Amino acid sequence: MTTAASTIVITGAGAGIGRGTALHFAALGWRVVALDRDAKALKELGAMLPRGQGLTIACDVGREKPVARAFARIAAWAGDGIDCLVNNAGIADPYCGPLEDLALADWQRWIDASLTAAFLCSRAALPLLQRRSGASVVNIASTRALQSEPDTYAYAAAKGGLCALTHAMAVGLGPKVRVNAVLPGWIETGPWQRADRAHAADHRPIDEAQHPAGRVGTVQDIATTIAWLASPDAGFVTGQQIVVDGGMTRKMIYAE
Repeated sequence: MTTAASTIVITGAGAGIGRGTALHFAALGWRVVALDRDAKALKELGAMLPRGQGLTIACDVGREKPVARAFARIAAWAGDGIDCLVNNAGIADPYCGPLEDLALADWQRWIDASLTAAFLCSRAALPLLQRRSGASVVNIASTRALQSEPDTYAYAAAKGGLCALTHAMAVGLGPKVRVNAVLPGWIETGPWQRADRAHAADHRPIDEAQHPAGRVGTVQDIATTIAWLASPDAGFVTGQQIVVDGGMTRKMIYAE
């Protein structure tokens, strides 16, 4: 699908979808740059990547100066540019409590971890992306950009903002760089945490039954979607929101 010289940068790569995506692309022969705030998780991931094929950088991608320093290192390591940026970083817990109790500082944490981070990393990555033919950006949003649960205001706003940023970037950066969003639904990330936090999947039949596909999603479901969007096979796909949720957002659920 790609050449061995292809390079991907993934934020929030220490655990969950980010970790699974990093390992998936490494298995495809890509060079992988993994960014995360969690140095311990990055060290684990680095040990899993083939020697010479990975670069791990501890970085708070919601802050401007650390992002600038990280991408200076990436530019030196990658040399001839990068082929894909995956803006995956964010606060995994969507629940912020009642609106009347939500502090501005807490609201800003959710926004910065996901939306601001995507802006900062995309801006820093753009010169490297523009060096490569067929380069793309994939923003990891959420089905909560389309529907909500109570007390998820900041998370929903951050993910909805990512969807809007996606189509704005697709228009502004095309045709040189394609930009798409993946909107995961219920994805089981427990086995993909760092060793001291990992746990096996434990789903009830009712959890599986909520999905027309008959199961909860896996990290591999998202990683393979990203791989398709980053490939030449998706060369005519840009500005899109790809929902990967087993059909859950299409199912009517009634109170019993």
